[in-house]
Amino acid sequence: MNIERDEVCIFIPTLNEAPTIGELVEGFRKRGFSHILVMDGNSTDRTPDIARSAGAVVRTQTGKGKGNAIIEAVEIIDTPYVLMLDGDGTYSPEDAEKMLEPLGRGFDHVIGDRLSDPDGEAFTRLNHFGNQILNLMFRLAHGRDLRDILSGYRAFTLHSIRQMTLKEAGFEIETEMAVEAVRNGQRITVVPVQYLARPGTPTKLNPFQDGLRIFSTIYRLAKMNNPIFYFGIIGLFISLAGGVIGIYVILEWLRNIEHLPLTILTVLLITIGFQIFMFGVISDMLLGFHRETTRQIEQLQGGLKPPR
Repeated sequence: MNIERDEVCIFIPTLNEAPTIGELVEGFRKRGFSHILVMDGNSTDRTPDIARSAGAVVRTQTGKGKGNAIIEAVEIIDTPYVLMLDGDGTYSPEDAEKMLEPLGRGFDHVIGDRLSDPDGEAFTRLNHFGNQILNLMFRLAHGRDLRDILSGYRAFTLHSIRQMTLKEAGFEIETEMAVEAVRNGQRITVVPVQYLARPGTPTKLNPFQDGLRIFSTIYRLAKMNNPIFYFGIIGLFISLAGGVIGIYVILEWLRNIEHLPLTILTVLLITIGFQIFMFGVISDMLLGFHRETTRQIEQLQGGLKPPR
């Protein structure tokens, strides 16, 4: 099925992107896209005026952060398909058709992979390494290799994005979208896209602070998507603490020194750690049962055709 351009909303969250937003909007209009929504985060430069002059519909978000911009935009978009990208000029309108094509084949969520062939100056070595670590963490925690979970270039159906329970206000929103897509059993695919060196204002992403937040988000959201991983990590650390204390107790006992309180603490920590791990196993079994039940209900209701 071919997707008509009138069925697509080009959605661009912005904050002080005056140097790039005009050319970006014009690039999409030249490619035949007429529905362009800019959700502005109260820019202090001329971003809203430039976007409006270029032909975009501009709305000002009430909350702060990219996550809130996306959450608010989903409520007002009324086209069946959405193509989302950052307004900083790092993504190209030339990749629009490539991003939208899988939706016509039945996919729900398309992620643009920046890491496959980025511009030489688009990533520092630290940023590229950090992205690889976070993608590995996501694969371990959520069982899917999506290659570039932090990509800001995404295409999705309006139905699929409204299935998601999105709460993250900041840059963690892309991670939450990836988790929610996996949790809801959506059909996800990844396509390589251009990723250009940032031509406009300096990046708003703090590699260390935001990296830690994203890492924390990946782990925290595993509680509902992969409980055996979430509770298993907690149980493992508690049991390891008990094991370390136990080794100390044994070494002291070999020297004829007894530590009864530490012995009791060792047993308690190992026992509690094992119980938390087993809680994760039971939770994982219940989650699997819930997913299977949901899948069977969808099949009884007619289901959805698999992507081609």
